[in-house]
Amino acid sequence: MPRVLIVDDDSLLCDALAVAVRQMGFEADTAGTLQEGLKKARTGDFDVVVLDVRMPDGSGLDSLPRFQECPSGPEVIILTGLGDPDGAELAIRCGAWSYIAKPPTLSTIRLPIQRAVDHHRGKRKILPLGLKRSGIIGESRAMHACLDLVAQAAATEAAVLITGQTGTGKELFARAIHDNSSRAEEPFVVVDCAALPEKLVESELFGYERGAFTGADRRFEGMVRQAHRGTLFLDEIGELPLAVQKAFLRVLQDGRYRPVGGVKEVRSDFRLLVATNRDLEAMSASGEFRQDLFFRIQTMTINLPRLKGRDGDIALLCRHFVARQCHLLGLPARRASTDYLEALEAYGWPGNVRELIHAVEHSLATAMNDPVLVAAHLPTNIRVSLARSSVPERARPAGAAAPGGGSVPPLRQVRLEAVAEVESRYLRELMAACGGDVPKACRLSGLSRARLYALLKARGLS
Repeated sequence: MPRVLIVDDDSLLCDALAVAVRQMGFEADTAGTLQEGLKKARTGDFDVVVLDVRMPDGSGLDSLPRFQECPSGPEVIILTGLGDPDGAELAIRCGAWSYIAKPPTLSTIRLPIQRAVDHHRGKRKILPLGLKRSGIIGESRAMHACLDLVAQAAATEAAVLITGQTGTGKELFARAIHDNSSRAEEPFVVVDCAALPEKLVESELFGYERGAFTGADRRFEGMVRQAHRGTLFLDEIGELPLAVQKAFLRVLQDGRYRPVGGVKEVRSDFRLLVATNRDLEAMSASGEFRQDLFFRIQTMTINLPRLKGRDGDIALLCRHFVARQCHLLGLPARRASTDYLEALEAYGWPGNVRELIHAVEHSLATAMNDPVLVAAHLPTNIRVSLARSSVPERARPAGAAAPGGGSVPPLRQVRLEAVAEVESRYLRELMAACGGDVPKACRLSGLSRARLYALLKARGLS
């Protein structure tokens, strides 16, 4: 039987919601604090958690990820009396199932709970325990959330948009969707749109007939046809020229196209996966990307996290890449020291996993015969970045140029100057109000005579 946990400090509301949940045929439990709710969620097999925002021991929004991390992975419905659009957006972006304002009526609460339960139960059926990871390494919550989406996408034929910064592994996730789908035994065709010359994009995608243009001395099938019955993966689709986008949209609509120089239409039955590190929504709004194509390719979206946001995965990835590289190069096994792993955790990784791989390869080359990798083996740019971040910046004189240009002083200096200005103004007003009478000024301000004299001297006031 589905189970629902209601976490709210309003006992009357908890009881009313529990009655409504039981009338739906589900089991209901309640908790009056976040601590109690998390304890129950971690030990109980709940499908849904109804979570209030303002709790006596913290914010429900801040605790949302901790409820999602519970063993049963419940769907979370945020319940609040605050009419806060930003909070609603934050809740949805953090993975909440829905966001409902207080006081909820039976009609406004029953449908979201029912749908959340149905989704949670359905998700259990389609998430295979033996999901093929296709080279994806990571056990963080962010990675497991993405792998859940991979499993969901693999069970459908829907187009999937994979977004994320360069080096986050977009092609690996596309491969994982293909490998877990019903098309796994068919071709997986990768097209790097950023690497194709603009004049050749159409012929590479749709193929061409012999003699179609200068240099076409043979017939070429094209990537779209090569993906027939399989999966077509368009990497960096944001680089696709607008003219080709229009032609490709027609292929998505009816599965037919005409090769360059051809007279007969060709049919291709393929599943589409695309990836980009650009903001396609903004590009479509500015006319740089076709809006109709954008809507067509984002049936499902998987947003890959930065490496820095994957808690605990950096050390795991490091050990994996060290072992893999040693095996490929025929080197004796190497071990990463504590200071090496600490340095990896402290670095920002703007290049994400790809940069980490290069850092490991550099470290192994630098270490030579050393059996243990230490921080000194890391690339120079990483060591420089870590060294700079570990040294506190000295305050510059007022008006001195900041490192990036301009004359922006350090925050500490701004604070000190602001305090000095406020103190000077206060002391002038104080002494004017007291007519220069120091004992009276001490009584009004609560300062001792010695402290008042010290402040007057420090601020240059008589």
